[in-house]
Amino acid sequence: MRTSAFYARLPTEKNHPKSGRLDALSPAAIVSLMNREDLRVVRAVRREKARIVRGSEMIARALESGGRLFFVGAGTSGRLGVLEAAEMPPTFGTSALLIQAIMAGGRGAVFRSREGAEDDAAAASKAVRSKVRRGDVVVGVAASGATPYVRAALSCAKRRGCSTLLVSSHPYSGIRDCDLTIAPKVGPEILSGSTRLKSATAAKMVLNMLTLTALIRMGKVYGNLMVDLKPVSRKLVFRAVRLIRQLGGVPEKEARRLLQEAKSAKTAILMARRKISLPRARKMLDAANGSLRRALEA
Repeated sequence: MRTSAFYARLPTEKNHPKSGRLDALSPAAIVSLMNREDLRVVRAVRREKARIVRGSEMIARALESGGRLFFVGAGTSGRLGVLEAAEMPPTFGTSALLIQAIMAGGRGAVFRSREGAEDDAAAASKAVRSKVRRGDVVVGVAASGATPYVRAALSCAKRRGCSTLLVSSHPYSGIRDCDLTIAPKVGPEILSGSTRLKSATAAKMVLNMLTLTALIRMGKVYGNLMVDLKPVSRKLVFRAVRLIRQLGGVPEKEARRLLQEAKSAKTAILMARRKISLPRARKMLDAANGSLRRALEA
């Protein structure tokens, strides 16, 4: 059982030395203080660069070997994992099963706070056992590093043969079942204990770096372009057509025709550049493990 003394020692529970009169500050002074503190977040994340690189390599190796990626968290931290997982299919064309999120309290907790859910270690173990298998990567997100739900999930995942990673604002959280901890030292929040502020900003930055770097390695990007996007909205169809025109060197009418035939911007680009059929383009991409660059250079 955690004691009040334990929680008082957490970095995320400390009082900020410059925000003691936060309620008396003007709006301009509050925004200025927040802006200065957010600059600390950027520097803190930068100091974790080597660990972020290791984490992205861990994720890429697992995905390339047939594993999946799971984010686990409670409250704000859990919602960050949900957001990250939800963004992967439209951005990179991934399966919804490849990158998933496990949220303390279930789906309803994404929209309505269920604070007690973060203490339910049994529910975390049950969720991991029902979803996670050997070879997957489980990323726990917990600002304090002390969240029972996240700690139990990581422990269970480790026993099931998964790689485990913790994203936290507490560098000394001491989770033995973690292969890697990424813990930017962002300092106390200006609103004491409100980790939706700097801690959440730092976590979001780290998750962005982990997923983007890993998925670039998997061939989901060409140059700085989202060639694996899913054209499921008017905006994304427009973007896909523009990519086919730009990289395939064809006029808009032909780009739209190729997109309609291939149902994939990346495949249509290869068809346009190499002037090949849809089956041939698919075969070349399969041989290149989905990388447009490798397919074009083959």
